[in-house]
Amino acid sequence: MEANRSRLLTAARPYIQIYSIFGLTPPPTFFTRTLHKRRRGILILGYGCYLIAISLMVIYECYANIVALHQDLHHFHAEDFSKVMGNTQKVLVVAIFLWNQLNILLNFRRLARIYDDIADLEIELNNASRGLIGQHHWWSFRFRLAISVGLWIVLLVGLTPRLTLVALGPFLHWTNKVLTEIVLIIIQLKCTEYCVFVLLIYELILRGRHILQQIGAELEDNHSRDSVQELCVALKRNQLLAGRIWGLVNEVSLYFTISLTLLFLYNGLTILHIVNWALIKSINPNDCCQYMRFGTFLLLSINIFLACLYSEFCIQTYNSIPRVLHQIVCLPAAEDFAMLKMGLREYSLQMEHLKLIFTCGGLFDINLKFFGGMVVTLFAYAIILVQFKIQTFAHSKVRQNINMTEIKAYTVN
Repeated sequence: MEANRSRLLTAARPYIQIYSIFGLTPPPTFFTRTLHKRRRGILILGYGCYLIAISLMVIYECYANIVALHQDLHHFHAEDFSKVMGNTQKVLVVAIFLWNQLNILLNFRRLARIYDDIADLEIELNNASRGLIGQHHWWSFRFRLAISVGLWIVLLVGLTPRLTLVALGPFLHWTNKVLTEIVLIIIQLKCTEYCVFVLLIYELILRGRHILQQIGAELEDNHSRDSVQELCVALKRNQLLAGRIWGLVNEVSLYFTISLTLLFLYNGLTILHIVNWALIKSINPNDCCQYMRFGTFLLLSINIFLACLYSEFCIQTYNSIPRVLHQIVCLPAAEDFAMLKMGLREYSLQMEHLKLIFTCGGLFDINLKFFGGMVVTLFAYAIILVQFKIQTFAHSKVRQNINMTEIKAYTVN
C-alpha cells in the first residue's frame, strides 16, 4: 500500500492502522513495495506473536466470563437454557477471533490484491476523466469517511463500556471486566472495517458513473466523427472499469464472508441474550440496567444497519449506471453512429449480467432487505423467548406457593 499511489487508500490508512492495532487486519506497512524482505519477515513474525497473545487473552476472558455467568445464573435460579445461550455466545467470541487470525494468514495475498485493485482502479479512473468536461474534485472523501466510519468508531469505543460494564455482573474481577470490554469493542470494530472497504468501492463507483455522465455531456455538444470515436473508446474503457469494480466487490465479499457471518450471528444471539436477562431481572425493582440493555441493543443493531446501509448505497449507485446509459442512447449521436450504438448496447448487456451483490458466501446478501429480515426474525425469537419465560415464571410461582402452603401446614401441626 503505497502512500503516494492512491489517495483513497491514503485516506483509509489511519483506520486500517487502528484495526491492525486490535489484530483485525495486517498493518499497511506489510503491503509496502519498498519494504525490505528481511524486515518484512521480522515484522510479520512479531505481529504473528502479537496475534497469538490476543487469541490467548480472548480464550482466557471467555472462560472467566463463563464461570461468572454460571455463578450469576445460580444466584438468580435461572439455570435453564440461559446457560446454553451464554456459553454459545462466548464460544462465538472465540470463533470470531480465531477465524480472524486464520483469515489474515489464508487471505493475506487476497487482501494485497484488493489494495492493488483499488489503487489501480483509482489511477485508471483519474486518467479516464482527463480531457472531459465537468471535472469533479474528490478531496472530500476523507471528510465523508470520517463522518461515516470515524464518528461511529468514536461512539462505539465511548458507549460500549458505559452500556455493558455494569451488566457484566459482580462475580467478574475488575481486570477481567476491562479486558472483556476491549474484546467487545474489537468484535464490533470488524464491522466498521468492512464499512471502510465498502465506502472505498462506493467512491470508485461514483467516479465511474461521473465519467459516464461526462461522456454523455460531450456527446450532446460534439457530433464530429473523430470526437465520437474518442468517446467510444472512453465508453469502452469505462465498461471495462465497471467490470473490474464488480470483480473487486466479489473479492471483498469473499474476504469478509465468514467474519461477517460469525459477527451477525453473535450480535443476533447477544440481542436475544439481552432480552433473556431483562426478563430474568424484571422481578428486581432495583435493577438499574434496563436502559443500558436497551442502549446495547441499539448499538449492536446500528452496527449491522450501517454495514447494510453502505452496501445498499453501493448497489443503488451501481444500478443507476443503466439509467445513464439509457440517457446516452436517447441522444441523436447514438442514432447517427452505429459504433456508438453497439458500444452502448454491449455496456447495457454487461450491466444486466453483472449484478452487484454483497454476499456472505451465498448464505445471505448484505443489504437493507437482509437487515429488515433479521429484525423481524429477532422479534419473532424474542416473542417466543418471552412466552417461554412467562410460562417458567408461572410454574416457579406455583411451586413457591405449594412450598409456602406445606410450610404453613407443618407449622400448624
